[in-house]
Amino acid sequence: MSTSEFRIEAATERDVPIILKLIKGLAEYEKLAHEVVATEAGLRESLFGSRRVAEVLIGYAGAEAAGFAVFFHNYSTFLGRPGIYLEDLFVLPEWRRRGLGSQLLRRIAQTAVERGCGRLEWSVLDWNEPAIAFYKKLGARAMDEWTVYRVTGEALKALAKKSDQS
Repeated sequence: MSTSEFRIEAATERDVPIILKLIKGLAEYEKLAHEVVATEAGLRESLFGSRRVAEVLIGYAGAEAAGFAVFFHNYSTFLGRPGIYLEDLFVLPEWRRRGLGSQLLRRIAQTAVERGCGRLEWSVLDWNEPAIAFYKKLGARAMDEWTVYRVTGEALKALAKKSDQS
């Protein structure tokens, strides 16, 4: 299959089972399958409910979902403009190295430009050398001077409960 035979479509609510399957595939690849707690109901609400928080593109090879990208808007105070954060980009192993990942990323870049965004950014696991090489080939550069911090689960709930005097 040539790259021209891939098609990329914005996901719809009927695609929720496919999205969850691809999320689980990504989690397995990243050795994080034990962390997936997403459900179809949760995805349906957050992606297609009254307050949509992210968008999904699905890459198809014929009738088969071969990969996906999940992204959402963020904001740069320094640029004074919105940006797009790519949460996930994943292509099933049997469809890698055929151009689908590049097509998905290109489509998101086009969306960013059309929406007046000042940047497109994402994170990659340090050990994921194939992804790092792929991103560098596309012109991306690592932001080595930044470290990602995260608060989740009980720590998030505890932080939310802290008083201003703490």
